[in-house]
Amino acid sequence: MTGVPDKNVNVNPSQPSAEAAAPAPARVLLVDDNPSILLTLALVLRKNGFDVVTAANVNEALKLIASQTFDVLLSDLHMPQPGDGLTVVSAMRNADPKAVTIIFSGYPEMAQATAALLHQTDDILIKPLAVELLVKTIRDRLAVGATPGREVEDVADILERATQSTIEDWLQSVKREPQVFSVAMEDDVRCAHLPQMFRDLVSRLRHPLPLGTRALVSPAAARHGQLRCQQGYTAAMLVEESRMLQVAIFQTLQDNLQKADYSVLLVGVMAIADEVDSQLAQQMASYISESKVDDLSQVA
Repeated sequence: MTGVPDKNVNVNPSQPSAEAAAPAPARVLLVDDNPSILLTLALVLRKNGFDVVTAANVNEALKLIASQTFDVLLSDLHMPQPGDGLTVVSAMRNADPKAVTIIFSGYPEMAQATAALLHQTDDILIKPLAVELLVKTIRDRLAVGATPGREVEDVADILERATQSTIEDWLQSVKREPQVFSVAMEDDVRCAHLPQMFRDLVSRLRHPLPLGTRALVSPAAARHGQLRCQQGYTAAMLVEESRMLQVAIFQTLQDNLQKADYSVLLVGVMAIADEVDSQLAQQMASYISESKVDDLSQVA
């Protein structure tokens, strides 16, 4: 009959239907390299009204984060390496700072590291996960929202900011090592090569080389090896001071772990180790060349 509205049709556009008014379920990215845990948690979350997308490893998770939007990240911490989950968290923080991030771990001792980890993630849960606690934690965090205002630095920024303090730490280590400190010289002379080395390190970190590429030639490293020979260092001393430099750098990163961007931390550490070793090799080459010159001079 014309002119009579269908009773199933909403004729008042200002009053949406119940179906239209219902909020969309929160989208959860669930990441775990254990297939049984991944399947079980996905079923539990879906039964509790969440829209769940799963990833079985870090690479899958990173691809999903780059291509989709999520309200919640729920990730295992160890996949399979310790701290892998924080790489995923850092990627989510960069892609969508509003997303809630929750880490879970099967290691109770992780509770001791909560203060540091919470600079990267909103909450930490310990396996086995109680269903009620898991669902409540997600819903509570969604109601509050992601924790804002985290200050995150990449490895290059940390090293650049902490160059002087790292050099000072290295110098103190040298002074505690009789083998190296037996060669007397002023502190500024002993440390003279380090500011340029840190500039090289920061540049290497900001302009990464493809895997398998030989590290760049450093004229400063060659000059340092030659100078150390002239100053009376042995080859063993040169190696030891380089080892202590790596220790000082990694201690600086450890001291700044709360602020570190975990998504690039491992790559940064590998680049640092490669660059320091490369410069040591260049130092040793010029040291040996200088030693041969000295030997010839003595013979003459």
